[in-house]
Amino acid sequence: MKILILHAMLLLGLHVHTVSAHHAFAAEFDANAPVKLVGTVTTVEWINPHAWIHIEVTSQDGDKQLWMIEGGTPNTLIRAGINKNTIKPGTAIIVRGYQAKDKTCTPACKANGRDITLSDGGKLFMGSSGTGAPRDGADPREPARDN
Repeated sequence: MKILILHAMLLLGLHVHTVSAHHAFAAEFDANAPVKLVGTVTTVEWINPHAWIHIEVTSQDGDKQLWMIEGGTPNTLIRAGINKNTIKPGTAIIVRGYQAKDKTCTPACKANGRDITLSDGGKLFMGSSGTGAPRDGADPREPARDN
């Protein structure tokens, strides 16, 4: 019986750790701080629980700033037709999203990406929805809102 209780506690402990490692949109990002970033991809991280696209943005005064853009899970992105080779370093993109609540930008600014516009005008949905992200029409699977 003691072994059964020990196993149950161990499994419960592992489950709690796994759940706490993942977050909802509102835990890290600010729905009242939309961003539109124009930049060049420097790195793409195809990792769980979220893919990350790193871009370099040049401000109007010429300063360069690094941004980390969080996307959905690799599985979600693959189902949406995006894979690790869709966006390569050196690609110019426009990102619409929401800035992180922590605006210190150290070592880089962070944002949750809603959609990306490519230089040919094509749009890609970044897959962050259903986790408290604003219903802003970026997700093609969102039901239309009644006005």
